[in-house]
Amino acid sequence: MTRDVAPRIGQPKPALLHSVFFPALQGAQTKMSASDPNSSIFLTDTPKQIKTKINRHAFSGGRDTIEEHRKYGGNCDVDVSFMYLTFFLEDDDRLEQLKQAYTSGELLTGELKKVLIETLQPLIAAHQERRKQVTDEMVKQFMTPRKLAFEF
Repeated sequence: MTRDVAPRIGQPKPALLHSVFFPALQGAQTKMSASDPNSSIFLTDTPKQIKTKINRHAFSGGRDTIEEHRKYGGNCDVDVSFMYLTFFLEDDDRLEQLKQAYTSGELLTGELKKVLIETLQPLIAAHQERRKQVTDEMVKQFMTPRKLAFEF
């Protein structure tokens, strides 16, 4: 669709569109599903549900035992908590610190999950507050078809 519209508004056609998807909580090899409430974090989840889902269902890149994890470190490439933090943690320096600590074994899986929980809970709570302020009239106004201001 972008390639069709771009020339009409005086822009060059894009050559490539790149998208990155969130992995399911069970890992990148599985898929999210609305029929499986534990496969993802929903914008309607309570803080308790978010904590429970991450602690119980988020796939870990950590080792089998604490001793092995401390010795060999974790794998951020498969750890779902770290993948989610790449989307939601705004401080890139903090993200890099977490990556170094996790891969070195200094930071354990539970501690990484705690950082994700503390990042997501306020974000989702703020979204829920803003969502409560949306009225039926606002939705109707937004969804009403109207002429665009583009001249072709």
